[in-house]
Amino acid sequence: MIHSMAFHRERGMETMEHLTDIWKNDYEWRWIDFDNPSSDEKELLEKEFSFHPLAVEDCFHKLQRPKLDDYGDHTFFVLHTLDRQTLEKEEIDVFLSEGLIVTFHKHSSSFVKKVRDYVVKKPSSADEAVILHNILDQVVDAYFPIIYSLEDQINDLEDNTNELSMEDMLEELFDRRGELLKMRQTVHSMRDMVYRMLYTHDLENVYEHKEYFRDIYDHLLKVSDMIASNREMTQDIRDSHLSMTSHRQNKTMQFLTVVSMIFLPLTFIAGVYGMNFAYMPELDYKYSYFIIWGIMIMMTVAMVVFFKKKGWFD
Repeated sequence: MIHSMAFHRERGMETMEHLTDIWKNDYEWRWIDFDNPSSDEKELLEKEFSFHPLAVEDCFHKLQRPKLDDYGDHTFFVLHTLDRQTLEKEEIDVFLSEGLIVTFHKHSSSFVKKVRDYVVKKPSSADEAVILHNILDQVVDAYFPIIYSLEDQINDLEDNTNELSMEDMLEELFDRRGELLKMRQTVHSMRDMVYRMLYTHDLENVYEHKEYFRDIYDHLLKVSDMIASNREMTQDIRDSHLSMTSHRQNKTMQFLTVVSMIFLPLTFIAGVYGMNFAYMPELDYKYSYFIIWGIMIMMTVAMVVFFKKKGWFD
């Protein structure tokens, strides 16, 4: 579906049924939104506008990275939205020129719809740069609930509120790290794109609203910092749990070593007197059995006391 609207200072907001009608009058600004367009509607993007073929081609390709391309008389933007549940990316393409903005998205976008509703209510306060700012602001603001949700999940893993096993916890932790990586790829590219918008002199209509776009850039910086902080937290949790696991294994090995050391001399004595030699004088002595037991008990007690003093049982 194509939504076409234009604003005239005297007649106010007007919507058009046919795309060609938007060129008939001298409007202040025009906005054409290709909302989940059909194949026939997609062809109009090439036929009705003098946009650069490479920019139009990028609209039809699957998921370009967020970017800004300047083609002289118009500028092409690629924005990325993130699904709150799956973190799947969806693309919103924007063409911006003097008095004209064209948005193109293969799936219906709630962000663009909110801006359309806003523009319909307050058309006199909008222009092509304001529309771009509002769409970008909606997209960036939607990043915050995602990062807050991931942060809460990481805190739950740190406290282990669900009493997960070590293996399950590490698996959940690596899943969260993967989601943070997905988000970082999008946010960093969006941040770089907005930075270029702020410090290029080719976008005069954007430069007039520079303070508003700077606010979006600050939001992206905040999200970037939160992503970095949470990735560090996941690494700290992982290292902490791996250290705890290693410590428990070391304590287990230490205990087994102590037990082995205690039984080693006892096994030696039992092995010596278990040999079937014909001449072993001790075997004929009346109290040999009790003497050997006494020696073995004394050795065991002595070794236990020695290891206890060394702190091997702590």
